[in-house]
Amino acid sequence: MTTTQTPAGTVPGGVGTSEPHYELSQPLDPDLGGAFAGATADERAHQARIRAFVQDEVLPVIDGYWERAEYPLDLVRRMGELDLLRDGVDVPGFPRTSLFGAGLGAMEMSRGDGSIATVCGVQGGLALRSIMMLGSDEQKDRWGEPLARGTALGAFALTEPTHGSDSVSLETRARTVPGGYRITGEKKWIGNGSTGGVTVVWARGDDGQVHGYLVPQDADGYRATTIEGKLSLRAIWQAHIVLDDVFVPEDALLPGAESFKDTSRVLAATRLGVAWAAVGQATACYESAVAYSQQRVQFGRVLAKSQMVQERLTQMLSTLTQMQLTVAAMTRLDEQGALTGPQASLAKYTCTRGARQIAAIARDMLGGNGILLRNRVARHFADLEALHTYEGTESVQALIVGRAITGYSAFA
Repeated sequence: MTTTQTPAGTVPGGVGTSEPHYELSQPLDPDLGGAFAGATADERAHQARIRAFVQDEVLPVIDGYWERAEYPLDLVRRMGELDLLRDGVDVPGFPRTSLFGAGLGAMEMSRGDGSIATVCGVQGGLALRSIMMLGSDEQKDRWGEPLARGTALGAFALTEPTHGSDSVSLETRARTVPGGYRITGEKKWIGNGSTGGVTVVWARGDDGQVHGYLVPQDADGYRATTIEGKLSLRAIWQAHIVLDDVFVPEDALLPGAESFKDTSRVLAATRLGVAWAAVGQATACYESAVAYSQQRVQFGRVLAKSQMVQERLTQMLSTLTQMQLTVAAMTRLDEQGALTGPQASLAKYTCTRGARQIAAIARDMLGGNGILLRNRVARHFADLEALHTYEGTESVQALIVGRAITGYSAFA
């Protein structure tokens, strides 16, 4: 796609020129390796619906939400109206989305904004998935449609202040008492944990195993403080939660969550989504760099005519193509039921690393304009730092893959 430079306006008095407005948000659909060539018409239609939402409703306003660190509840409600919150999770009464279609959707939403994409990942990929995968029929009936519609908000509380990557060692406890359970502990970095709604809390039961419990955020003893001062994902609220002897009834227990292996099943289902999200944010940075190079004039010519700029764009496209081919291949394996944990970890490892590299080059190519929110690279550049960390850090993914390579576990 070729863009043209907006003519510079003459400053009153005839001295100097005003800087043109750069249009950097138009989709380019880079896919030189044909990674997405096999997408069906339905999968493409799903992607197109999300792209329209991103272009028309997210991009015009997201910089303000991000800068103010304000939760865009109106956009979240709108996503529910448009059935864009499920992150591919099957819910009765809603059309099924294939794994590949869900991946394209995650990519497209992330191309718009990392915070908005994380809302989908938390609401649909984690909270809704936990209930639909591990919940009772009654729990599915109670929460499935409201979470899918966005009329209720959901959170997934696993990470603790002293147990991030080492989540299997979580210390939050759920004591069995007459009529239910009392939960005590702390959780940190919990998306949607302070917005009102329901939180899937992972706690160790009397049997020593990790179980999941549905905890209303207005329950006595549930105290959630929105974490402030973030430089990444500023348009989603993440909470530090204190659970002070919170009572939940017996029917709050997710019956399918019998050990941490079941928690891991939910996480494994979302790991490829994080890789797709990295592809989306990297695509946004690449698009902005290409468009800027065709509009920005320096030394009497557009940057795109520079050999150095063309080499950098090629480097970015090379990395992006590798990422696209990786998520496409891994998702096809997942559709066949053949995807392994190390393969999912390798996809996340590869794509978040590649996205950071692309974002860094794009930020540099835009020069001083690269740090302005309106040119979108800076926002993605910052948000990728969170994406690179959550759902398992780079080091944890490397240890999972390394164990598969060598046969030795290096976690301890």
